[in-house]
Amino acid sequence: MFEKLRNAFSLAAKSFGEKELKEKDIDEVLFELEIALLESDVATEVIDSIKDDLKKQLIGSTVNKDKIAETVKQELRKSISNMFNDAGTVDILSNIQKKKEKGEPYIISFMGINGTGKTTTIAKFANLLRENKYSVVIAAADTYRAGAIEQISEHGKRLNVKVIAQNYGSDPAAVARDAVLYAKSHKIDCILIDTAGRMQTSKNLMDQISKINKVVNPDLKLFVGDSLAGNDTVSQAREFHNYTKFDGAILTKSDADARGGSAISIVKVTSSPILYLGVGQEYSDLKSFNKEVFLETIFGPEESVEEIKKKPEPKVELKPEPKVELKPESKVELKPESKVELKPERSTQEISNDDPFVGISTQDIEKYSDIFDVSPPESDDQARKLAADIRKWISAGRPKSKPKDEPKSKPEPEMKTKDESEEEDEVDSEKDEKPIKKRSLFGWLKK
Repeated sequence: MFEKLRNAFSLAAKSFGEKELKEKDIDEVLFELEIALLESDVATEVIDSIKDDLKKQLIGSTVNKDKIAETVKQELRKSISNMFNDAGTVDILSNIQKKKEKGEPYIISFMGINGTGKTTTIAKFANLLRENKYSVVIAAADTYRAGAIEQISEHGKRLNVKVIAQNYGSDPAAVARDAVLYAKSHKIDCILIDTAGRMQTSKNLMDQISKINKVVNPDLKLFVGDSLAGNDTVSQAREFHNYTKFDGAILTKSDADARGGSAISIVKVTSSPILYLGVGQEYSDLKSFNKEVFLETIFGPEESVEEIKKKPEPKVELKPEPKVELKPESKVELKPESKVELKPERSTQEISNDDPFVGISTQDIEKYSDIFDVSPPESDDQARKLAADIRKWISAGRPKSKPKDEPKSKPEPEMKTKDESEEEDEVDSEKDEKPIKKRSLFGWLKK
């Protein structure tokens, strides 16, 4: 039920959440809200009231921007809730009990145009009273519509409820009076009066309702309207209320109503509460109108507003971690050449203590390799020995040749005997390998 109305309020809250709290932007969103509410059969008086309430609360507000949508939804909910509160409510069963204790019947008159389900609603109401252990009599005061007396009489048989009727064309007020006399003589708890369906623009027929009310003086006057008729139902309620102030309304076919604006509009226009909703074809399909259930249907549970706001928070916290922290670290690791050469001190702090070349610059390693024709070490022991030799060479002032008593760091080539052709090939290969020796820290630097 009421999907269209729910979507209208939801979109309004979302739109505010994407805008600053400026009057121009608020007017733009309120215009969009007005269109959506008109499409949901909300009366213009109601729309103006909602817009005024929102503007008073939001213009110049210092609400956190992240909470604008939540605030708007709360204000919309509060505005609708206040309309229902101002209309009040009627505890029919409690009032019937009070009259019963006095030994008097409780009289209820039903009004509305033909086709709204008024007669069926009376039958549902009779069933409701019987379920609550109250006796009922029905007055068939619709003496104009063909088949009206037979229809209400058939409902009476099914429900085992007495129906007071006269001939077609009889005075409706006389039928209502007969029902009251019967109820008093038989100690009946409640009288339900079915009046003729009439257009709200027919003055003669509307005058007949006034006559019935004067003759029997009902305790409660109820308007029955069709939820699916939308603004027509609102217009009907307005006219009926102008002729005879009814005390509450029942909306039929509410289970098929996707708009929901009729309920809000009738409450605002007539200042009368919605008491019951017809939600099906069975006698039991008459439900008491509950303001909180209605608001929850339109806006969702109040807790859901907070839940929606809590969900994005962990996402916002998680997203910066890989973006801010992890990405810069990966860049340093992937491109260390320029940083290691320009700032060796920083790179040595990041290199493991197992590296024997810690503290030795790339330039010194390459220069030492060129001068003394040193091949890359093939084991950890050779690497440590080579690093020690380079440190001695650096401490000696980086001479162009080794001291006489210092052996070469790589004696293995002297122990080998090779042919001249092999030596030439080796020289050529060493020339080819020179870029490889210059390229790295012998296994600890990247290629």
